[in-house]
Amino acid sequence: MDAMPVDVPAAEQFIHSSARLLDRHRMAVVLHDAPRAPVLTALAAYRNSDGGYGHALEPDVRGPYSETTSTLHALEVLDELDALGHPLADVATWVAGVAEPDGGVPFVLPTAAGYPLAAWMVPDGGSHLTFGLAALLGAASARTDWLDLANEWCWQRLRHVEDLNAYWLKYALDFLDNSADADRATQVLETLRALLRPDGSVPVPGGTADETLTALTLSPRPAARSRALFTDEQISICLDELEAGQQDDGGWTFDWAAWSPAQADEWRGLVTLKAVQTLRANGRLR
Repeated sequence: MDAMPVDVPAAEQFIHSSARLLDRHRMAVVLHDAPRAPVLTALAAYRNSDGGYGHALEPDVRGPYSETTSTLHALEVLDELDALGHPLADVATWVAGVAEPDGGVPFVLPTAAGYPLAAWMVPDGGSHLTFGLAALLGAASARTDWLDLANEWCWQRLRHVEDLNAYWLKYALDFLDNSADADRATQVLETLRALLRPDGSVPVPGGTADETLTALTLSPRPAARSRALFTDEQISICLDELEAGQQDDGGWTFDWAAWSPAQADEWRGLVTLKAVQTLRANGRLR
């Protein structure tokens, strides 16, 4: 596939027309090196007094209460700003409070059931979010007994890599990319290679017909340890496809199910922001 030039002004106009205030401020940081403070202010509106984040910060869970998905997303935003220490103690305490005794973190909390949410957002036991939360709270050197339990939980799950489908694999890679034990992480990464299809992607079980996680989704950062699993050709093809995915309205779209107008608009804003961030990080935008 020939690479397609990205219309950056059109992408920015799409963000202004359709995205959340939070994501408009984030795009301004990416494109114009705008101040980070407005992002932090907008993000704070999603935070609850218990230390977690809710209010549909994760667009598929639309209730006001703190959720593990929304809290992980908040940490991802803070990470992109190099501001992980911002509300760290309260976040870590909240995560420890909702975790199970073995350290695993639920995918959705029971309080979500009283509000609109996607059909796949179902309360369950320890989930793949444990990998993501342990990765970012560990990177921020959070001080909590939960983190020790969660790290052990993650390493135990990585002893059975055959059970890691799509999103489990994605967040396991985040955990390994951030692990302080570089040698162990590198050894485990090699055991994950067999889970990838020839193009470096993995299908999403139970998703839409074409729903996959690409090599670039699994490992978006060029300097990440997980990039060792993918060839330069695989990443280049993914970048070409990402460039070509810009829609006529300037934004990008997603391949999972849309179930409400607000959810669809918010996700399109988020994936458009992510597309620009990823293309820039990988040298396709200046």
